[in-house]
Amino acid sequence: MKNLFGDIPADLPGEFFETLVKTGSVRVERIVSRGHVTAAGDWYDQVEDEFVVVLKGAARLEFSDGRVSELGPGDCLNIPAHERHKVVWTDETAETVWLVVHYARD
Repeated sequence: MKNLFGDIPADLPGEFFETLVKTGSVRVERIVSRGHVTAAGDWYDQVEDEFVVVLKGAARLEFSDGRVSELGPGDCLNIPAHERHKVVWTDETAETVWLVVHYARD
């Protein structure tokens, strides 16, 4: 058994990505951020849909159409494939723990 809040590296020079489950059409990741954001000028533009849950901490996502989503513990959203988005803020004082499910639509 694994605890999603355990085994977090003390030093996080970059976001910490860990694949928890992977099948042909689904990938479940744990991501840990501590003040990390998407690099200036970059956008995520993924080929799969993405379901995102913030388990701990806080984050802010911005979408290419100008929408902004504030996420705290328990907040979730579904990001369709190719919806350009980026992380513009995460809490600098504590870990933000994300559970992310990448999936292909049937």
